[in-house]
Amino acid sequence: MSEERHAAGAASAGGSSPVPQAGPEARQGPRAATYAALDLGTNNCRLLIAQPSPHGFRVVDAFSRIVRLGEGIVSTNRLGDDAIRRSVDALKVCAAKIATRRATRTRLVATEACRLAANGAEFVSLVEAETGLRLEIVDRETEALLAASGCASLADPEAEGILLFDIGGGSTEIVWLAGRQQRGSVADRVRAWTSLPAGVVTLAERHGGRHVTPEIFEAMVHEVTGLLGSFASRAAGARKMRGFHLLGTSGTVTTIAGVHLGLPRYDRRLVDGLWMQAGEVDAVLQRLVAMSFEERAANACIGQDRADLVIAGCAILEAIRRTFPAPRIRIADRGLREGMLMKMMREDGVWRRRGRR
Repeated sequence: MSEERHAAGAASAGGSSPVPQAGPEARQGPRAATYAALDLGTNNCRLLIAQPSPHGFRVVDAFSRIVRLGEGIVSTNRLGDDAIRRSVDALKVCAAKIATRRATRTRLVATEACRLAANGAEFVSLVEAETGLRLEIVDRETEALLAASGCASLADPEAEGILLFDIGGGSTEIVWLAGRQQRGSVADRVRAWTSLPAGVVTLAERHGGRHVTPEIFEAMVHEVTGLLGSFASRAAGARKMRGFHLLGTSGTVTTIAGVHLGLPRYDRRLVDGLWMQAGEVDAVLQRLVAMSFEERAANACIGQDRADLVIAGCAILEAIRRTFPAPRIRIADRGLREGMLMKMMREDGVWRRRGRR
């Protein structure tokens, strides 16, 4: 689903993951099991390996590489040979890490590119033959709920309603989430969700990503706004709720945060959990749209690999903001992989409620 969440931040192995859960306590005794979550998206291949900690998990290894698996899929409806080779090469690295870390349980998912491609199932078979990894092509609802589970803890605890979104390479998932006062799991708090068939790769391929004029940018915004129509009607009540805010997870929003902060190098510790006011987001979007491709490529928080995609991501974000105006947005450098890890650990009962031994 999600486009690149910067590897430099995600790979802070050994640090505690800021994914707190209310109430659980890590099981004492034998050495904790090791879990691996892999997300093969339209643009990026990302792996997170972790062990349970008292209130979440501790990252022990991570990997992220831009593979552009969905390159050209808009016109061909197939995964291309070069894209397949790049992806298999990255997955071989992931397989080696999983083996080295002796992961005892894994979940390895593929998202929109494999869902759409006529040769998606063939690709999955090839991956298993060459790497030993068994990819699971997840449906859009599963993807949306896992992403929500991975970053919902960043929602303002006082907010009664939140619009959570994940701008991916081939699709964008959006979830209307009830506030944390609502009892139950994240899934219990979902009021409505959608998956738009538009991501940074597909949108950039349709409109162009290197040289984007203000007119092209507005055309992209208009396209995504049209796709949001049905969901906007179903989720109209969200923005009327007390404390309503946006919660975004993706390379688009983390890039915007990094540019806003003027970081000389992307730093997850400064970005994950950052609050930005609407006017601050406006200023960054205007700045990015005004940049040339070369200026975007030279920016430390964008880089050459994503300079042709970031404006498409900004257009998706702007369409969401115009449809669901909010005074502030919280930035998450976490999502699908974190959601998978937490789900596996909960299913395995690695935590106990406080007071129980």
